[in-house]
Amino acid sequence: MKQAVRHYLLAVQFFTRIPVTGRLAQWVGYSPAMLRASSAHFPGVGWLAAAVAAGVYAALHQALGPGPGTPFVAAVFCTIATVLLTGGFHEDGLADVTDGLGGSQDRERALDIMKDSRIGAFGAMALVLALHAKLALLTLLGAHSLGSALAALAGAHVLSRFWPLLLIRRLPHVGDTTRSKSKPLADQITGRALVAAVLWCFLPLALVWQAQSAMFLIASMLVSGLAAGWMARWFAKRLQGFTGDCLGATQQVSEIGFYLGAALSLRWAGA
Repeated sequence: MKQAVRHYLLAVQFFTRIPVTGRLAQWVGYSPAMLRASSAHFPGVGWLAAAVAAGVYAALHQALGPGPGTPFVAAVFCTIATVLLTGGFHEDGLADVTDGLGGSQDRERALDIMKDSRIGAFGAMALVLALHAKLALLTLLGAHSLGSALAALAGAHVLSRFWPLLLIRRLPHVGDTTRSKSKPLADQITGRALVAAVLWCFLPLALVWQAQSAMFLIASMLVSGLAAGWMARWFAKRLQGFTGDCLGATQQVSEIGFYLGAALSLRWAGA
């Protein structure tokens, strides 16, 4: 149990801006093997993102009261909160991936572009469209009911951090492995780690089912999974593998997919 806590805190340290410093950081420690083991807890990091997003959304929804603009304002500020929490880690990955794959059809040139910290036209367009998609869907869900938006936030932030683990399992790591922060994760994702990640997902998704409906959950998971699968196919075709940026991009796209599935389920249910 102590080792599991250390691995979880390492995942928190790696994927959020929550400070794990001083004596706590010394107790947690670090090694490539520990970072590899921490992959089992990525959906657990999603618990924190979901709690922050849902908390901000609910607080603003309550503070502003009923009104046509309330869901949009809540969507904007809950998105800001999650970006501050993670440092825009996954959004940066989305921008880099789209810059690279949009900027060149050549595999090596695309990988070189992805290493460039400057944002290009394709990355800027991807970020703008992704943020607009999140805001539009969260506004739509919140206009239906506060519960729908909160359930979608809870499920999306957790499940979208599970799909990249399957990407690691399926594809080889490519790019500059000597400098890549994600390389230790790429060496091996064990079956045991995947089981632990599934367990992290179980409670939030069960709560989504209970709070909404089976159709809501199934549609959300289906569209999210299809989005992640499409990204994996894209990376396999264009890069013959993945980089750390690909993991972040997959998280973003599958998160949006979850919101889209939730919104479609409400439409299909005639609610």
